[in-house]
Amino acid sequence: DLDGEVVTARDLGAERAMAVVLKDAIQPNLVQTIEHTPALIHAGPFANIAHGTSSVIAARTALKLADYVVTECGFGSDLGGEKYFDIVCRQSGLYPNAVVIVATTRAIKRHGGVPEKPAELLEKENQEAFEAGLANLERHIRGMKKFGVPIVVALNRYPFDTEAEITALRRFCAGQEVAFAPHDAFMRGGEGAMELAKIATEPADANPDPQRTFLYDLDATPQEKVRRIATEIYGADDVYFEKDARIKLERFARIGYGKLPVCIAKTQSSLSDNPKLIGAPKGFTITVTDAILSAGAGFIVVVCGDMMLMPGLPAVPAAARMDIDADANITGLF
Repeated sequence: DLDGEVVTARDLGAERAMAVVLKDAIQPNLVQTIEHTPALIHAGPFANIAHGTSSVIAARTALKLADYVVTECGFGSDLGGEKYFDIVCRQSGLYPNAVVIVATTRAIKRHGGVPEKPAELLEKENQEAFEAGLANLERHIRGMKKFGVPIVVALNRYPFDTEAEITALRRFCAGQEVAFAPHDAFMRGGEGAMELAKIATEPADANPDPQRTFLYDLDATPQEKVRRIATEIYGADDVYFEKDARIKLERFARIGYGKLPVCIAKTQSSLSDNPKLIGAPKGFTITVTDAILSAGAGFIVVVCGDMMLMPGLPAVPAAARMDIDADANITGLF
């Protein structure tokens, strides 16, 4: 408020109405995949602007219903992965038995310097760019190793992938001492992911009681937490806090929220806060431009670089491709 004090939903008399709205929304959604298997969909915020994972309620529900539960952490491990460990696991008591890092040959070549457009360039074999792009994957593997769980690299195969690329990635993963699992889920659905499931569950079974490891201590200042993530996960040299962001972080700490975890909002296109810095950049500084207190969620959002927090829609919405004919046949959903 004008005096710098925290204003809560209760202060506004809105907490009861909010509870009414959330009565049903708080329950996970049980949906059926196109192969008629169950999936729980609940929450799922974008990992570049929020924590990027489904709800704790959904995870706990799934754990009661299945032997194995897979939780997607949005975008790269630097975003959804780090936040899952340092925010979700810390607050929920959950902790994974294994981590699967999903890779594609296109993404690797993109981080090796191949332009995004025309798209055909990323589909052509380019061993030089592929080898260079592996530095980005190595950075993701190195970051996830800090949390002490087994790692599997899953190659999401496409028809244009070559045996030379797959062999190079297999050799790279062996050198990193992580499991490697190419799979054809994109082309063959669940049947094409059976080998991945086997390879991913083996280290999970061998690690039934993982040692919980977090990147930073909650007693550290918000600035120290950001610096720890930036240097250990992103590979930054340092962090620069703009004046407004620094004042806000100091205020949050002063009013009792300094021990919350931090949720960094930054571009998903780079390990840095600059979307043009591809690969595994070095010698860069992360710039913190803003900070937002999400007291109810239990974290501080720290905005890095020029980041818009409202997710945008594609130029052509999915709705434009959907149709239904006179016989109620639906097209354009997938």
